[in-house]
Amino acid sequence: MCPPICQLLQYFSGAPVIMQDRDLSEYSPSLSSTSRHLSCDHQLCEWGSNCKNPKDPCPYIFNYDDFENTTSAGFLVEDKLHLASVGDHTARKMLQASVVLGCGRKQGGSFFDGAAPDGVMGLGPGDISVPSLLAKAGLIQNCFSLCFDENDSGRILFGDRGHASQQSTPFLPIQGTYVAYFVGVESYCVGNSCLKRSGFKALVDSGSSFTYLPSEVYNELVSEFDKQVNAKRISFQDGLWDYCYNASSQELHDIPAIQLKFPRNQNFVVHNPTYSIPHHQGFTMFCLSLQPTDGSYGIIGQNFMIGYRMVFDIENLKLGWSNSSCKYTVILFGLIMENSISLF
Repeated sequence: MCPPICQLLQYFSGAPVIMQDRDLSEYSPSLSSTSRHLSCDHQLCEWGSNCKNPKDPCPYIFNYDDFENTTSAGFLVEDKLHLASVGDHTARKMLQASVVLGCGRKQGGSFFDGAAPDGVMGLGPGDISVPSLLAKAGLIQNCFSLCFDENDSGRILFGDRGHASQQSTPFLPIQGTYVAYFVGVESYCVGNSCLKRSGFKALVDSGSSFTYLPSEVYNELVSEFDKQVNAKRISFQDGLWDYCYNASSQELHDIPAIQLKFPRNQNFVVHNPTYSIPHHQGFTMFCLSLQPTDGSYGIIGQNFMIGYRMVFDIENLKLGWSNSSCKYTVILFGLIMENSISLF
């Protein structure tokens, strides 16, 4: 039986916890009438050469590069994902789609200790990801969108290519292949000051709660933010962030905007780059929710995506975005969490 995966699923496009509106039960292949093990000779079985018998269940081992000492191992299973078409002017249609999932038997590390104890949904461009499998089955176009609102909720829509007026930027290959959703940031601005340091590559990753910048970029950006912000900087021990401030409710309206500039003058304005904590005597503590990384690329996390409809167009290899309240009227396929499954 798989470990409990019923309450907290993490979305990876390479989000913080996605809130669900109903209770879900633990997934067990033996209790599902539609599940079947993938055999070792299946085309998606990467570890098939380690099997004694080609008809044995296909094993998997997965290491999460962004989370220290985090691994998951088990067997691959195929089962049905329940989807529904959504739209204001059409009857709702239900369908079942076959997807491959990893049923974890042995896993551990910091990631599963708290970030996603119930599982991970894979949304990357690889062959085994959910959108890729749905597209190969002819159910959707090979694209999807994510939308997070200010109330810590949101939605995912498979087959959503966005609309013609959205801004966009191309995905970048890494060593000749599109292994994840990398984009090129040409420059960045704080308030009305656009900084001169050269651009950088960034991974657009809904599986990261917050945003990370290469150290040199981070140092320049936070320094400029600190100059412009109208609040007193404070020391916040044991916190996630180094730049925290005390401010009155009026001062909170004077937080400088952060803007990322992409090729062809495509601008991405971060709606709220800070994380606020109610304090006392009419003051609020807020922190610039950015962290440095020693890596060569940055990570655009979920906190920078709030208020946007983020479109991952795998077929056309581009990222799209537009302001959104996460209420759509177009006809698309949307995920219904009727069955609890763990995907990677």
